Amino acid sequence: MRFKDRVAIVTGGARGIGAATAQLFASEGARVVVSDLDEAPAREVAEPIGGLAIACDVSSRDAVESMVARTVQELGHLDILVTCAGIIRDNLLFKMTDEDWDAVIDTHLKGTFLCARAAQRHMVEQKSGKMVFLSSTSALGNRGQTNYAAAKAGLQGMARTLAIELGPYNINVNAVAPGFVETRMTRATAERMGVDYETFKMGAASQIPLRRVGQPSDIASVIGFLCSDEAGFVSGQTVYVRGGP
Repeated sequence: MRFKDRVAIVTGGARGIGAATAQLFASEGARVVVSDLDEAPAREVAEPIGGLAIACDVSSRDAVESMVARTVQELGHLDILVTCAGIIRDNLLFKMTDEDWDAVIDTHLKGTFLCARAAQRHMVEQKSGKMVFLSSTSALGNRGQTNYAAAKAGLQGMARTLAIELGPYNINVNAVAPGFVETRMTRATAERMGVDYETFKMGAASQIPLRRVGQPSDIASVIGFLCSDEAGFVSGQTVYVRGGP
C-alpha cells in the first residue's frame, strides 16, 4: 500500500497507460481522480476503483484549474500528478497543418504546463508532491511526428526545469518515455499507415531487444515507482521504458 492516504490525478486516465496507472495507484491505496476529455470513459475507469471521474480539456486553463480545485475540495489534498493526456496528428512536415501542430502541442505540452502549474500551488504549500510527465522515445525524433516529437522533447525539458524549481519544496518531477506500447494510439498509427495492427506489432517487436511490445502496465509500474517514497531521491530524470537501450 505505497500510496495509502494519498490523492492522485491522472490525466488521460480513461484509456491505455493512463488507465493502467490509475488502477495501479488505487490498488495500492490511493484515492484517484481519473481525468479525460469526456467524462463517460473516465467514469468507466474510475467507478470500479472507487475513484472520481472529471472531464477536463487540459489545453484550457480554466478547465485545469477547476479540476485541481475540485480534487482538493472533495479529496482534501493533492499528492501526485501524472500527465498522460495526449493525441496524435501525424504527418510529414510539408503536409502538416497549423491545426495539426497546435492540437498536439496544446494537448501534450501546454496541457502538462497548465496541470503542473495548478498542482504545484498545493504541493508547495504542503511541502511534498510527485509529478510524472509522459514523454516518448519519439522525443529523439521520428519521421512524420514533428509536432509530437517536439512536444515530447519539451516535456523532458519541463521535467528537468521543474525538478530544479520545485525541489526545495520536496517535490519530485520526472518524465517517463515509453517505446512501442500496445494502445489505441499505436493502433491509430497502424491504421494511418494502412498496416494490419498485428503485423505492425510483430514488426515493432522484432526491433526491440526483449522481442515484445510494451503493455500499459509496463509503463504504469515505472510511473508508480517514481511516485513512491522509494524514488524519493530521483528527480529531473527521463526514464526510457522501451524493452532495451
